[in-house]
Amino acid sequence: MRKLLRITTVSGSLSGLLKGQLRFLNQYYEVVGVASDTGSLKEVEKREGIRVINLPMERSINLQKDLVSLMGMIKIIRREKPFIVHANTPKGSLLAMIASWWCRVPIRIYTVTGLRFETAFGNFRRLLVMMEKITCACATKVIPEGEGVKNTLIKNRITKKPLRKILNGNINGIDTTYFDPALYTENDKRLLQNELHIGKTDFVFIHVGRLVKDKGINELVAAFSKLKTDRNQSIDKDVSTFNLSSPIPKLILVGRLEQELDPLNSETLEKMRNDADIISVGYQDDVRPYFAISDVLAFPSYREGFPNVVMQAGAMGLPSIVTDINGCNEIIIEGKNGIIIPPKNKEALSEAMKYMIEHPTERRKMAEAARPLIASRYEQQAVWNALLEEYRSLESAWEKRKSTKEKNTINE
Repeated sequence: MRKLLRITTVSGSLSGLLKGQLRFLNQYYEVVGVASDTGSLKEVEKREGIRVINLPMERSINLQKDLVSLMGMIKIIRREKPFIVHANTPKGSLLAMIASWWCRVPIRIYTVTGLRFETAFGNFRRLLVMMEKITCACATKVIPEGEGVKNTLIKNRITKKPLRKILNGNINGIDTTYFDPALYTENDKRLLQNELHIGKTDFVFIHVGRLVKDKGINELVAAFSKLKTDRNQSIDKDVSTFNLSSPIPKLILVGRLEQELDPLNSETLEKMRNDADIISVGYQDDVRPYFAISDVLAFPSYREGFPNVVMQAGAMGLPSIVTDINGCNEIIIEGKNGIIIPPKNKEALSEAMKYMIEHPTERRKMAEAARPLIASRYEQQAVWNALLEEYRSLESAWEKRKSTKEKNTINE
């Protein structure tokens, strides 16, 4: 059985992004997971039934530490002798592709998810572009997670290699038997609503993801505050700019605050602390209960590859408000299962949130369409099967090239 190394920068990505996929692939390859252990590597080992290796890596750029990580990666690859190295997430992929190229691993796959340079400027952007070019150059196969990522790679001349997404896009698909609103009873939902002080008639927006600038949290909090202000002013002045019978809006934020990496502004932090209608619950291993008590996903991210959160929300029967960026504009069809707005636009976001509250019939139609659309395009098992087929195709092509080379050598 050939050996496959699956590599991400941190163990949280190995655990969350590739959940179930590693166990599936382990039926056909000897799968070894490599990542910097942030606390979940042993969980991956146990859950997926694979061997794991801890390799300290920094998500941010740190030349000295990155060189140490690269040497460690080369050492691991020399020892393990994999036939395939498949990496995703920026830093882990850069190190994995350089190391596996250096060690002449036959098949080196880079799945391109979010592209950090899209929201960077100046010299930092040029540095990030160069890193992407190096990663792609060292890979034998580059897989864009979606059409948007593919077009961005082409537009910025990152690589000339053939680019084709797996199936309809996304790295792992969605398990619709796991993300299923039918799993939660009205009593289950009521208990969580009581815990979070959410009333039966409140209208709940939810955001799932890291609480950082690039996820659009500054705009989300500002838009939510404007939504509340407009409603309160309408009540005070008895004017019709807002439907006075509309439910009270709430905002649930599920995710870690990461001020050291991509800080939020002070005004946003103050509103998050002081507004009782903004409910921060931190990182959650299981986000499904929070989707179950919500009405709409608000996901105003600046950049994505192919966001799992939008698919998860859809599978849970939620319409989404997303920005017009890679991945989001592939999952969401305007007016069908959600609303698409321009990025970094708090006014457009607030108007979309207001629309969802004041047009219940249209919102219900979007909610009814959300789950079937996800199930028909991104079912997890289909994505896994397509990935396995890609591996086998790459192996066959390698074996054919090897055979041709050996024949030519004999003829010489």
